[in-house]
Amino acid sequence: MATRPQSTLKRKSTVRRNKKKQPVNPVKRWLIKLVVLFLVFASFLLASYIGYLDYNVRNQFEGKRWAIPARVYASPLELYTGHKMTLANLESHLQFLHYREDPQLSSEGTYSKQASQITIKTRTFSFWDEKQESRLVKVQFFDNGIAGIFDATLSKDLTIFRLDSLQIGSFYPTRKEDRVLIKLAEAPPTLIQGLLATEDRDFYQHYGISLKAIARAMWANVRAGGIVQGGSTITQQLIKNFYLTNERSFVRKINEVFMSLIIEYRYDKDEILEAYLNEVYLGQDGASAVHGFGLASEFYFGQPLKNLPLTQVASLVALVRGPSYYDPRRYPDRALERRDLVLDKMAEMNYINEQQRDESKKEPLKVIANTHRSVNRYPAFLDVVKRQLRETYKEDDLTSEGLNIFTTLEPHVQDALEKTVAEKIKELQKNPKARQLETAVVVTRKEDGEIVGLVGGSDPKSAGFNRALDAVRPIGSLIKPFVYLTALEYPSKYTITTPVSDTTIRIKAAKGQLWEPKNYDNTQHGIVPFHKALANSYNLATVRIGMDIGVARVAKTLKSMGITRSIELFPSFLLGASPLTPMEVTQIYQTLAGDGFTSPLRSIRGVVDSEGKRLQSYPFTVRQTVDPSATYITNTIMQEVMNEGTGRSAYNYVPREFQLVGKTGTTNEMRDSWFAGFSGDYLSVVWVGRDDNKPAGLTGSTGALKLWAGLMQKISTRPVLLTPPDNVDLVWIDPFTGLLANKDCPGVSQFPYIRGSAPKASSPCVNGGGNENPDNWLNNLFQ
Repeated sequence: MATRPQSTLKRKSTVRRNKKKQPVNPVKRWLIKLVVLFLVFASFLLASYIGYLDYNVRNQFEGKRWAIPARVYASPLELYTGHKMTLANLESHLQFLHYREDPQLSSEGTYSKQASQITIKTRTFSFWDEKQESRLVKVQFFDNGIAGIFDATLSKDLTIFRLDSLQIGSFYPTRKEDRVLIKLAEAPPTLIQGLLATEDRDFYQHYGISLKAIARAMWANVRAGGIVQGGSTITQQLIKNFYLTNERSFVRKINEVFMSLIIEYRYDKDEILEAYLNEVYLGQDGASAVHGFGLASEFYFGQPLKNLPLTQVASLVALVRGPSYYDPRRYPDRALERRDLVLDKMAEMNYINEQQRDESKKEPLKVIANTHRSVNRYPAFLDVVKRQLRETYKEDDLTSEGLNIFTTLEPHVQDALEKTVAEKIKELQKNPKARQLETAVVVTRKEDGEIVGLVGGSDPKSAGFNRALDAVRPIGSLIKPFVYLTALEYPSKYTITTPVSDTTIRIKAAKGQLWEPKNYDNTQHGIVPFHKALANSYNLATVRIGMDIGVARVAKTLKSMGITRSIELFPSFLLGASPLTPMEVTQIYQTLAGDGFTSPLRSIRGVVDSEGKRLQSYPFTVRQTVDPSATYITNTIMQEVMNEGTGRSAYNYVPREFQLVGKTGTTNEMRDSWFAGFSGDYLSVVWVGRDDNKPAGLTGSTGALKLWAGLMQKISTRPVLLTPPDNVDLVWIDPFTGLLANKDCPGVSQFPYIRGSAPKASSPCVNGGGNENPDNWLNNLFQ
């Protein structure tokens, strides 16, 4: 066997040893280390960033996902037998509530009508005090009212029934988004099927992103020659809407991919789909964005999502691709074409059959008129509501917790008020002296002090300065009934027929000056009966009475009736020099309407959370603050104001049998025109004047009274029925002598007296004697 030479073996061994000893290039070694360090650092940064994204995803997805604005509702319309409402009026109100006429009554929120009957399939609705399930209710009419109400669901006659409340506004967070949250189980199956067919047919198979969907979308778009299909999954769309901005950039797209993978890892498909149903942007209602299918269903079709038929569900799915481009109100042809494409896709995926598709395509869009449901219809009234709520709730609670706030506002009263303001302010400004007029009006329900209508200016839709709450103005003669009321609480000294002096009076004021008030007509009327002094609004008699009983006592009366503002105890206070707001005036007149019992003015009935749980109620509370007997007599005199005094022109608008109670008020140089009064069902206070405090050229009777009477003509249906307390006696009085009489005496009248305070002596007419001139009697008696 041949062997290699020794020299050759040594050479190869030497070469191998030399190769081992060759040092590695230090630059190369440094580069390797740098790359390794960079990869480690980049991995750390990537892991940290993904951790940061993961924290953000979990923090928002598991926390309070949405700031849900509070929804504010009007008082519901209550129907009852005998209610003066026509069939046309009820139909108009149903349309206002977005009910639609449907002879088949195929879903909630529909009605059908016959000659003298409306049948209503009501919506399920949660009020502040109960949840009312959907019912089939028949309302029968006669000539001028409701003849009867029958509940076909329960097969029984109803005494009273209420329709669901109208939403009149919302309290929004800084970012104006609105939504009605729904559960996945509440969504119609056709909605889920439509979304899967058009937006993400592999939703339940992919992990957040779908290369298959991207390829399919690219091919569809190439074939169509335009963008007809997107490649984003439902998960990606949720991430884009929920977490990211609309910025188009590579970084945003990378974030979208990472966050889609994270949310798919953290949560199951149904949770993601439910969030998508509530988050997706589907339109714009003025300044408020419409998010989620729950709100979109009401915004476009006036119906809860669960009630929508296939064709309308497909219309909502069509909006996902582009709410502005496919807006069914602005571009009905585009919307119809896109809806039909959704139906085709659903049929292609076998979610619906061809017959369902073809029948649905024949249906029109049936979109309701855009009534701006989330716009605050009545800003001045909502200002009152918000101020009252702030006594209990934080601002964040009002704008993000999805509260449902049920108010006392009656839409038909508010609408009549706004119409009257527009008409009367325009009419009053035809007077050359009456320019740049503003107004404030508060309307309450007479029996309980609930605010049913309110405007804060001549433009009721303006959200600016709320004069009803914040315009502090002298009230003039509106103070007088409370001067006389205070005097009547001392029946041993003052009664309805007590003679009083309407003559010049001088009172020492500050710094030794004399205050010498005048009557409006600059005339002294001598000795007049107590009731005539108030009925004719005599200043001199009022000051004499007020100074006699004490300014402080009159101020105490106002304080007991709800005035919290500081009152300066000057003699001019007796003629209304101390300023109040229209709301404060309403509060004290509400006590007159309440027969001496004060009920705080209310704008809210109850607050319910987003789950339907009652959080707070605002019950009717009442307490006696002034003598009911003195109040009754004061109201009797104020009826005289309306029959014979400064308020008599109201009967140009309202039937005389309404026996209205009211008082005019005018301040110096006719800067302020006031009227306050009530009928059997409503009380209202009206102020008319100028913001710059310049003369408006109007008295109480030529300005505010016209607006008040025009409003009462539209809304009031009940006369005033004053009921004397048990300790008040109605006594026949001889006007010629001021003594007791009987009904057979000539010219006699009945007057109310607190028991024991009526005249004791009888008039000569009782025994057939003669009478003397009443003016002579009064002057002789007073002297």
